[in-house]
Amino acid sequence: MRNFTLVLLNYLSNTLSRIENQTGGPPVNSSQTLKARREAAVATGVATRGIYAVRADNAELWDADGKRYIDFAAGIAVNNTGHRHPKVMAAVAAQSESFTHTCFHVAPYESYIALAERLNDATPGDFAKKTMLVTTGAEAVENAVKMARAHTGRSGVIAFSGAFHGRTLMGMALCGKVNPYKKAFGAMPPEVVHVPFPNEFHGITVQDSLNVLENMLRSSIDPERVAAMIIEPVQGEGGFNIAQPEFLRALRNICDEHGIVLIADEVQTGIARTGKLFAFEHAGVAADLVTMAKGLAGGFPLSAVTGRAEIVDAAPAGGIGGTYAGNPLAVAAANAVLEVIEEEDLCARADEIGDAIKARLNDIASRQGMEPIGDVRGVGAMIAFEMVTDRATNAPNPALTQAIIAEAEARGLIILPCGTRANAVRLLPPLTTPAPILAEALDLLEASIESAVNAQAAIAAE
Repeated sequence: MRNFTLVLLNYLSNTLSRIENQTGGPPVNSSQTLKARREAAVATGVATRGIYAVRADNAELWDADGKRYIDFAAGIAVNNTGHRHPKVMAAVAAQSESFTHTCFHVAPYESYIALAERLNDATPGDFAKKTMLVTTGAEAVENAVKMARAHTGRSGVIAFSGAFHGRTLMGMALCGKVNPYKKAFGAMPPEVVHVPFPNEFHGITVQDSLNVLENMLRSSIDPERVAAMIIEPVQGEGGFNIAQPEFLRALRNICDEHGIVLIADEVQTGIARTGKLFAFEHAGVAADLVTMAKGLAGGFPLSAVTGRAEIVDAAPAGGIGGTYAGNPLAVAAANAVLEVIEEEDLCARADEIGDAIKARLNDIASRQGMEPIGDVRGVGAMIAFEMVTDRATNAPNPALTQAIIAEAEARGLIILPCGTRANAVRLLPPLTTPAPILAEALDLLEASIESAVNAQAAIAAE
């Protein structure tokens, strides 16, 4: 019945578009007119693609012109349970019948407490935990740093090259990528230092990174001034680079030695994306604080900080929170998301999807003429492939990366770039993607890669 409804809606949308086109000129809300309106009304710094969405369902999305796409961006790892999962939408609808906002600081509600209890139980670590809810990933990171500083009485923070932790002032300082996140915004907050993230594909081993960190703690920043160390277990914007289990375990030991709070930024990796509810589980390591957002509420704005009770409680009353923090509709969605993950075993499904994607990409990369695919990597359904000029040097090929993304979009597949060198393609399908749509998407991806690679080769040969 659901599929029949989608077909009917698609037919009606296309029919309306044809009728509008017969009047001469673009329809009032076509992609063309929306693009012009966006350029006139919206800040240029808010970068957008050319896909103007009108509706979406699970792993599919339709634009203002009636074109269908398979969505392998998922709102940047937000729609892990797919667009408009029925259980999530039902939970939000039910909550909207009671109230939509009271401000938790003014009139708290049980659903917030229940979600906190769930996250306290679900995050790694056999110790007493507490949770606070906010709205965005950047807010979660900011509050985690505030908690660490309040708990330790220190101010320094260690982050990593290639990191992305948000666009707020502290978030920018923590980011390990200048363009576009730091460019043009002036001085960053002090006492934030960066260590190279291990990237063996580009010659940085785990030991290399640890050597720099240990030397930094001896020569550049007093460990007794460091409040926190923050790391993504798999970098998002940085290129889907994976922190090896031995690296995370070593960081845990260093933090324990110096009394530093270890913060796991699971904003993109969390909520079943990597085949575990949280990616730190792959290393058998528990961070002191965990930040999460994106997939937590199935498309509704919500984030959280969960961690050791004594650290979370270090902030004074009223020092953390916000007017919209823990919005009732988003909280209802998050409680439903956690139920869907368990009921549909989406952690296992993430592994199945990721295995299928990596198998296809490795097959493509092994063919003659596909040497520009330098690396295929990922955990669970968080997969990237990196484009290079040649495998001897692994020099980045950002032009080819953009060509693949554009070709995929033209064919009806939404994928995203990433990496400090702008030469990696990341794939973030909903964990609820049906097998036939996954197969269709991989065919589109393969055709897009082959077309872009062959076109670049032809230009080089001229």
